[in-house]
Amino acid sequence: MIDAGQPSAQEGRAQELQRAFDAFNQVSQALTMAYQGLQGRVESLTAELATANGELRRQHDAKEALAERLRLLLNALPAGVIVLDGDARVSEANPAARRILGHEIVGELWPALLRSLLVATETPAEWQSGGCRVAIVESPIDSTGGRIILVHDVTAAHSLKAELERNQRLVAMGEMAASLAHQLRTPLATALLYSANLCQPELADAARIRFAEKTTAQLRRLERLIREVLLFARGERAGSDRMLVGQLLADAAQTVQPLFREKSVAYRVDCEAAQEQLNGSRKALAGALVNLLENALQACSAGGEVRLTARAADGQLRIGVRDTGQGITSEVQARVFEPFFTTRAHGTGLGLAIALAVARAHGGSIRLSSAPDQGSEFVLVLPIETTTLQEE
Repeated sequence: MIDAGQPSAQEGRAQELQRAFDAFNQVSQALTMAYQGLQGRVESLTAELATANGELRRQHDAKEALAERLRLLLNALPAGVIVLDGDARVSEANPAARRILGHEIVGELWPALLRSLLVATETPAEWQSGGCRVAIVESPIDSTGGRIILVHDVTAAHSLKAELERNQRLVAMGEMAASLAHQLRTPLATALLYSANLCQPELADAARIRFAEKTTAQLRRLERLIREVLLFARGERAGSDRMLVGQLLADAAQTVQPLFREKSVAYRVDCEAAQEQLNGSRKALAGALVNLLENALQACSAGGEVRLTARAADGQLRIGVRDTGQGITSEVQARVFEPFFTTRAHGTGLGLAIALAVARAHGGSIRLSSAPDQGSEFVLVLPIETTTLQEE
């Protein structure tokens, strides 16, 4: 017998189908919404992709335009531009580089090109290539070892520089000739005046001897001036003599000590580097030191003092010449090493210029320090050997 309160099997299956249908409807709606959302996203991405493609196309066109401008610029540059890869092989070269070097260089090794096409000159980083003079500068361009080589044709600039130096030498020669004529005129006129007096028949023997001595003194002054001019014009080169500092100072002292005694000026020596060794021209260095000492002597009055010091430190020898004179003004200090510049009536103006030329020829220099009423000090700075010799 069938229970009326229990649903039949057919009704149960209908309910299950109804529930499944409802679930299917929900899933269908969800899929529809997801599809619609996906379709919207696709449309959005499509629009973004179109925008990105347009930007990429614009950038590509801009880069192509820039590359074209750079190519035109490289072709128009008067300087040569060479690009090397990591193996130092020429990967690119503009027309100027090929014109300057006169060779098809792309694909060649740069070191081999340097050896075969370029000849080193006396100026660093400048080379001779056929009839051209070129300056070469290298710069790295990436982490793989690539480099960019800039080749400048400096032939015209070098010619202008040589012409300028020639003109400067001519100007200097003209100034020297004018200064020399001025320096020679006074002692020559004085010597002529004294010698003219010697021709007077009524002149006493004592006066004749006095005029002869004065004439000789003026002629010696002329001879010294001409000798110093020739020495300055010829210049000094470092010789190959090996000497001790003590020997050099003794050579200078032998020359100047009588002059100091004659003028009653004290001559003091404080040498802490007597055993240090110098290489160079012993005669030229002694002459330069004598010039400094004579300059100091002329700055002192009777009762004054000139102190000569010699000390070595850091591979350099410092020979100081200090006087107790009135000092040198800043205006005179700026010109004290100029040839023919002098503040003394009978000075040649070449002593300090020659001393500086000798110092520079030996790889050194001369430094000056002075103050009013405190004297002056000239310091001759020279390179020295690290070993020492025993004095003979």
